[in-house]
Amino acid sequence: MARKIGSRYTANQILGRGSAGTVWLGEGPEGPVAIKLLREDLASDQELVGRFVQERTALLGLEHPNVVSVRDLVVDGNDLALVMDLVRGTDLRTRLDRDRRLSPEAAVAIVADIADGLAAAHAAGVVHRDVKPENVLLDMQGPLGPGGSHPALLTDFGVAKLIDSPRRTRATKIIGTPDYLAPEIVEGLPPRAAVDIYALATVLYELLAGFTPFGGGHPGAVLRRHVTESVAPLPGIPDELWQLIVQCLAKAPASRLRASELGARLRELLPLVAGMPPLDVDEPDVEPAEEEAPAAEEAAPAGERVRRRGAVPLVPGAKPADSNRDTHTSMRVPGPDELAGGARGTARVPRAAGAPRPGSARHRAVARRRRVVLGAAAVALVAAAGVGTWLATSDDDAGATPQDTNNSAPATP
Repeated sequence: MARKIGSRYTANQILGRGSAGTVWLGEGPEGPVAIKLLREDLASDQELVGRFVQERTALLGLEHPNVVSVRDLVVDGNDLALVMDLVRGTDLRTRLDRDRRLSPEAAVAIVADIADGLAAAHAAGVVHRDVKPENVLLDMQGPLGPGGSHPALLTDFGVAKLIDSPRRTRATKIIGTPDYLAPEIVEGLPPRAAVDIYALATVLYELLAGFTPFGGGHPGAVLRRHVTESVAPLPGIPDELWQLIVQCLAKAPASRLRASELGARLRELLPLVAGMPPLDVDEPDVEPAEEEAPAAEEAAPAGERVRRRGAVPLVPGAKPADSNRDTHTSMRVPGPDELAGGARGTARVPRAAGAPRPGSARHRAVARRRRVVLGAAAVALVAAAGVGTWLATSDDDAGATPQDTNNSAPATP
């Protein structure tokens, strides 16, 4: 059902729903637009509305081919909306859900596009704070690029900052999608441009591997990995590309590249990955949280251990379909002792494709066969040792004198 948004726009059809609001296909004075209508509880927050208006100049001035431009900000009664360019295509999460992982060439080309868009935003003093596949749109009407990739545009600029108001989050809270949160955010530091680089490098890793480098399992474990663990290597990609990912996933923000440098370096690496097929690795296994384990095990097929993929809900009791990759959910900042401690299931080393998953029926069968083989080998070894000892003893007995055999001392004269 169509509805008016302000005096200039009409929202005709829902395109999607998110944690902050609903995206509509709309019509404005200059033609079709996308309208992000924020939730009514957000629109009723006068402090947030004030911040919304303050951000107007920065958001309207952000123009770049790889950024979904904000055309207008509407404040009208209970309506708080961002009017944006309409991109004819899909988001990167939908593409990943379909293909699981992309070819290295397509992945590098898409991330290079987003890095260019971030460079323009950072130059204008705007930090995105929520770079993830859901906020990357692929323009299906644009020309195909390297690896058959469509032009990529970053959307939802400013939304995370608007929602993250002092009244809604305190110094003891963090806002973000766990898989893509930079370590400094987990430690409670203010977000700078480097958090976008960390998130974008996480997206690149995910496009290549099919899973994020530190995701999976309980959200506390995910946050801890960001702070304490090193990224597990991905086999099969050029070392130059891997070193670039490692640098942009550095724990220290100052060690990461700037967005402009990242985009340029990625484009230089395109010839190295041209024609490479998607990687052939399997996602690491992660134990469910202890409080989730009984229900998870009960629901799992007989003989199979539960495996949890990607980001998980930050809000207890939330449905994964609603919040497992949402941005505007918050949780307590872990204390230093929690971040320093190890957690069960935090080791995330990719398995070789086709290798049995630990705990699975196939894994147990392989283990049983290995035990049988080792047991048989041990029995054979013991038997061989016994025969060898018997033969050696027999040989000694055959050539020994009675005196030698009885171990008696020689008689004294």
